[in-house]
Amino acid sequence: MFKAEVNGKNFEIRPSGDGFLLDGKEYAADILEYRKNRFHVIHNLKTYDAEIISFNKEEKSVVIRVNNNHYSVVVRDQYDELLKQMGMDFSENRKVNDIKAPMPGLVLNVLVEAGQLIKKGDALVVLEAMKMENILKAPADGVIRKVQVEKGDKVEKNQVMVLLG
Repeated sequence: MFKAEVNGKNFEIRPSGDGFLLDGKEYAADILEYRKNRFHVIHNLKTYDAEIISFNKEEKSVVIRVNNNHYSVVVRDQYDELLKQMGMDFSENRKVNDIKAPMPGLVLNVLVEAGQLIKKGDALVVLEAMKMENILKAPADGVIRKVQVEKGDKVEKNQVMVLLG
């Protein structure tokens, strides 16, 4: 069983024979991928042209264009639903409070300071490890609460380098 949210509307999907049940109603379609991420779909003697515009594996979301109409789809399986019921839905509530060193290394540069506003993907710290430079980026929008390392510091694996607020 899967639950899907399509442009804000919720549906329940279950496999069934050659097709699937959508909110208890039987659906079957012929689907052919004729180019990467492009599909030709036949359902009830009607044809549709579908294309995957974007896909986010972590969020289990996809944006699809079907006959020039865009659909934003988020799919959850029974395990996602169970985690949500238990209050452990990390996909929506994942919050990182600090940036830790992923491996031992040397801090080459600190690119932020306390109080600075950051956006997801902004570079925070440049860490040299195993003769390679690694740029540690912000996992989400936020504010730098405290920087706990300086240029030239040696850090150990999982050492907190930057606190986010």
